[in-house]
Amino acid sequence: MKGSYVLVIEVLDDLEIEVGRLGRIDFGKGFYMYVGSAMNNLEKRIRRHLREEKKRFWHIDYLLEHAEIKEVVCFESEKKQECVLAEYLKESFDSIKGFGCSDCSCKSHLFFSDNIEEISATLLKARHNI
Repeated sequence: MKGSYVLVIEVLDDLEIEVGRLGRIDFGKGFYMYVGSAMNNLEKRIRRHLREEKKRFWHIDYLLEHAEIKEVVCFESEKKQECVLAEYLKESFDSIKGFGCSDCSCKSHLFFSDNIEEISATLLKARHNI
């Protein structure tokens, strides 16, 4: 399968962590949505994110050492829609500047909310609008 995905991640306590070249970032308690894509093997990429033992490669790897993936939402597509999805989420949620988007011109690929119901509703709408 090819496409994009959103990891819904829970941070249980306020954190300050070093995230590669981005430096130290504060993460408040709540829920984060990380937007990614895998145009060769979506299932393999998601399995990697779900593994506890892995080498830190992407920005999200640093956060996942301190947080838990609660849900994975897949957007199957032959075209890369990662940035379209990030733009869609940007309209409703605050973001962490520069996170997960070093290979594109997006402001961020990591979004925050303390309201899991709002996240679920927005991702459901995204499935119909993207």
